[in-house]
Amino acid sequence: MFEKRDRFLSLLGQRSIIMGIVNVTPDSFSDGGRFNSLENAKAQAQKLVAEGADIVDVGAESTRPGHTPVPEDEELRRLEPLLEGLVQAVEAPVSIDTSKAAIARYAISRGVCVVNDVWGLQRDPAMADVIAVGGAAVVIMHNRADVDEKRDIVDDMRRFFDHSLGLAEKAGIPRHHIMLDPGVGFGKTKLQNLEAIAGMTKLQDYGLPFLVGLSRKSLLGSLLGDDPAIKLIGTLAANLTAAAHGASIFRVHDAAEHVTAFKVFDAIERA
Repeated sequence: MFEKRDRFLSLLGQRSIIMGIVNVTPDSFSDGGRFNSLENAKAQAQKLVAEGADIVDVGAESTRPGHTPVPEDEELRRLEPLLEGLVQAVEAPVSIDTSKAAIARYAISRGVCVVNDVWGLQRDPAMADVIAVGGAAVVIMHNRADVDEKRDIVDDMRRFFDHSLGLAEKAGIPRHHIMLDPGVGFGKTKLQNLEAIAGMTKLQDYGLPFLVGLSRKSLLGSLLGDDPAIKLIGTLAANLTAAAHGASIFRVHDAAEHVTAFKVFDAIERA
């Protein structure tokens, strides 16, 4: 686990990083129900890695708008038949998309090396300690339980991150194990989602890598419509724009297209 974790962390800052998505849920907005078996989940993970994904992100609870929260035992029931086998099936590191400490602990015990927490260590009070003890890296995502169009979302992101980073420091999570995520699509209006992407520029003083999850989001549908081909173009455009504003890790369904796009982006940036 630690070898994969350190290999992944060593890439940060060197080039754009592609995180491929494997949802083992019945109700995710884009691919719910497709990868619920070990065979299908392994095949999808291997496909993403073959296409160039640097890390595979596994989630057993949909966090789409209007989702039904999944109890801890149900989330574990979805993961137990396949997580260990999936981790062993790919050379790339695997992250777990969860906000529950017990699920994070289980995943780390099965070889997962990154915890992708959509509540940024603030939903489950045990989460920071579990990550610290397990030695995993962590993605701290900005989130809110309510939407307020009058809120300065970038200021709110800073307050949120300051609190989460305090929790991480208290638990003993090394700072170089931490990534931040503006949380596009979570607790924000359409305008605030756009402001959150652009606002990463103002948050570079944290000195931490930013991850963005823009793939096939409803934000893109509201701008472009729901045609899958158009949504892919929109996702690529949004991720390249996010990269120009400071993002370096991109959580996507379509790994091959993003690997190609970021080869061009990174070549121009290096020049």
